[in-house]
Amino acid sequence: MTIGTKLHQCLTDCEGVVADLKSFALETENKQSKQTYTQLAQNMEDITNQLRSQVNSAEQQEPQYKVFSQNLQQGNQQQNKQ
Repeated sequence: MTIGTKLHQCLTDCEGVVADLKSFALETENKQSKQTYTQLAQNMEDITNQLRSQVNSAEQQEPQYKVFSQNLQQGNQQQNKQ
């Protein structure tokens, strides 16, 4: 797994945690838990945004980290072979 793939996987995982925490906040009826989940979701969203910014920066500095373009190029190469 390349660094670019790992960065994108980490970002995807973080986005999943945010979604889970927001879901927990909506599903619970306990006010204290709802407040805790909401605050944790906000904190995680801040972290996710910082990570997204870092991923974008890394992709600009190191174009090979662009996972989408890599996947697109690999798909095109496979189509050309057929």
